[in-house]
Amino acid sequence: MTVQVGPVVFSNTAPLSLIAGPCVIESEEHVLRMARGIQAIVGQFIFKASFDKANRSSLTSYRGPGLTEGLRILGKVRQLGIPVLTDIHEPSQAAPAAESADILQIPAFLSRQTDLLVEAGKTGRAVNIKKGQFLSPGEFTHAADKVASTGNHKIILTERGSSFGYNNLVVDMRTLPRLAATGYPVVFDATHSVQLPGAGAGVSGGQPEFIEPLARAATATGIAGIFVEVHDAPERALSDGANALRLDLLASFWERLKALDALIKRWSIQR
Repeated sequence: MTVQVGPVVFSNTAPLSLIAGPCVIESEEHVLRMARGIQAIVGQFIFKASFDKANRSSLTSYRGPGLTEGLRILGKVRQLGIPVLTDIHEPSQAAPAAESADILQIPAFLSRQTDLLVEAGKTGRAVNIKKGQFLSPGEFTHAADKVASTGNHKIILTERGSSFGYNNLVVDMRTLPRLAATGYPVVFDATHSVQLPGAGAGVSGGQPEFIEPLARAATATGIAGIFVEVHDAPERALSDGANALRLDLLASFWERLKALDALIKRWSIQR
């Protein structure tokens, strides 16, 4: 199955696509600067940023500008000709978010919320479902079924690691071919997979040195895309800086992944 969003194609047999951007909208200026910066490096991609981070570890953590202002800012990115992805957390957010975003994302913690999945499907937009850290691949397919029940089959399945004791995640690479067997495009979230949930002082920690090794391993299974949160100064990011990829590392990171993806898919066709 293929999901096309503007010029970006998600298919497990097509060239690797990229979803990238800062975790949360920090300001209009920062969002537009990041969108232009990423576009200059990789060309066509999906820009990701959240208008609200409703699942922050601490009550005092920055959440974002909110629905109305956040969607206005994301609309500015779309005016640059860049497709946009953003999270929704409540069923009532689906319809307004669909007016300003090309892909609606279901956060991992909410991947069993039936009403949220159904409302996202009803919009007709592509829906990217993040696999809950608590779900097996088999259980996760029920989330796709809920979206598909609306007649919307523009579904992307994203792996982002599984809970491994307290404050840690592990990636079972067997998950990726198992999800690909559903026929839906599969994306690997290389930055949330190196997160150490709640391991900081009221925030999550991370191990960004493992972003590329895990991304390479996932790419080698033959998938549709890679998801990375990217920031120009992760040490100053207002959310998830500990597991973000630095913007100045994106070019070499993406070139290596594209080369590996081309090799794997060429070998698969020849085989």
